[in-house]
Amino acid sequence: MATGWAGDGAVQDQIDATVKDAVERAKSLLPSGPGLTHCADCGGEIPEARRKAIPGVRLCIACQEAEDKDQAAFAGYNRRGSKDSQLR
Repeated sequence: MATGWAGDGAVQDQIDATVKDAVERAKSLLPSGPGLTHCADCGGEIPEARRKAIPGVRLCIACQEAEDKDQAAFAGYNRRGSKDSQLR
C-alpha cells in the first residue's frame, strides 16, 4: 500500500488511534452509579436479574435496544482516516 508522505509507522498509528477512540467511546457509554428499578425513558419496570447483571442500569431492554441502534449510526466514521482531515 502506498502511503505517500506518511511516516513509516503511520498506518499502524492510524489503526491504534481508531481502536483507542472506540474503546474510549465504549467506556463513556457504560452506566455508572446506582441502577434504577424503573426505566429512565419509558418508566417500565427493570427486572431484578437485569439490575444484577448490569450495575448502574438505567434503561429497560426495549429502550436500550433503541438507543444502541441510534448510537450505531455514529460508530463507523474515523475522522483521522478521512482524506479531508489528512489534507489539512
